[in-house]
Amino acid sequence: MLVNTADLISISDASASGISALVREVEQGRDRILVRNNKPVAAVVSMERLEELESLREDLLDIALVAARVLTDDHTRYSLDEVLDQLGYTREQLAELPD
Repeated sequence: MLVNTADLISISDASASGISALVREVEQGRDRILVRNNKPVAAVVSMERLEELESLREDLLDIALVAARVLTDDHTRYSLDEVLDQLGYTREQLAELPD
């Protein structure tokens, strides 16, 4: 992971500046990385950035699933009736299930 060293801040410096100042910087678009003993221990990011990262994570999971399916596909397809039969159900029983 690439981190801009200008975004690093020690926990003691962050504490001295106050949480309000830290939050204000993050709201203005500057992610901050908190360090203890010169090691990153936490990140402070805006909600917008967090939502963006979560969306990217979900997209990557979807891509991995698609890739796995493409790589393992043996081109065998099953009808709904075949699947229901394997599960011990009929179309009628499926239709009677609540929404």
